[in-house]
Amino acid sequence: MAGKFELYKDKAGEFRFRLKAGNGENILASEGYKDKSGAENGIASVKKNASDEARFEIKDSSSGKSYFVLKAANHQVIGQSQMYDSASGAKSGIQSVMNNAPDASVDDQAG
Repeated sequence: MAGKFELYKDKAGEFRFRLKAGNGENILASEGYKDKSGAENGIASVKKNASDEARFEIKDSSSGKSYFVLKAANHQVIGQSQMYDSASGAKSGIQSVMNNAPDASVDDQAG
């Protein structure tokens, strides 16, 4: 099963998206956007940038876990992963985003 983006409205009324792998696991999440079009542009940016490994950056959280961010050409963060126990786990997550994002469909749950 192919990956997909879920576009939704959060409890604060902001639009967000998450990328899910074919197995249903969340592999990337966005920040909140005031307008639906902003979230849609974010999805397009993930699709465009996900194939470039140089756009990903692995970071360490204050709790010692690893995560990654995906940045656009202007260095703005367009998505962040979940927390992983190790940098190698985060690298596997990056590969999953690279494999799933470019051809992922969009499930618009925002209405």
